Amino acid sequence: MSDAVLKEIESRMLGATEAFKNSLKKLRTGRASLAVVDGVLVDYYGSATPLNQVASLSVPDPTTIAIAPWEPGVLGQIEKAILKSNLGLTPNNDGKVIRLNIPPLTEERRRNLVKIAQGDAEHARNQIRQIRRDGNDQFKALEKDKEISEDQMRDGQESVQKLTDSYVGRINDILKRKETEILDV
Repeated sequence: MSDAVLKEIESRMLGATEAFKNSLKKLRTGRASLAVVDGVLVDYYGSATPLNQVASLSVPDPTTIAIAPWEPGVLGQIEKAILKSNLGLTPNNDGKVIRLNIPPLTEERRRNLVKIAQGDAEHARNQIRQIRRDGNDQFKALEKDKEISEDQMRDGQESVQKLTDSYVGRINDILKRKETEILDV
């Protein structure tokens, strides 16, 4: 019974960590990354289609994203979608390929991005702590219902705390790497 609770807790903590990683991917760091255009939807024959399903995406150099549509007629729609997506990037259309030049970040913008990343990390740590509370409450409920002993409850809560420490550590490590990426570009 307690193993099932621990598996569920670990699964939820892993989910919170992955959500944090995904939120950091969307931070523009001055380096070209295809994650910047992940949320762009193109009006493709009347339906909103993800950009990566209508074009080939590549990063030819550290400051450029190249978008080569599979159908030349979609070029204008891709350009409109990029402008509408509020990425803060201006598409350069040469008739065959759209290039997005990633401008270098100012020192002030870098500091703001670090603050945003730190806020996202704190949110993720709070999610982990909430999951810990839920896990501890589940163990207390199991002990109260006489499904596990008091010692098993304490052991379960210790295991939940170890998981919490591990996942908070992972979040801190991911944040450090992102801060270094933002500040050392």
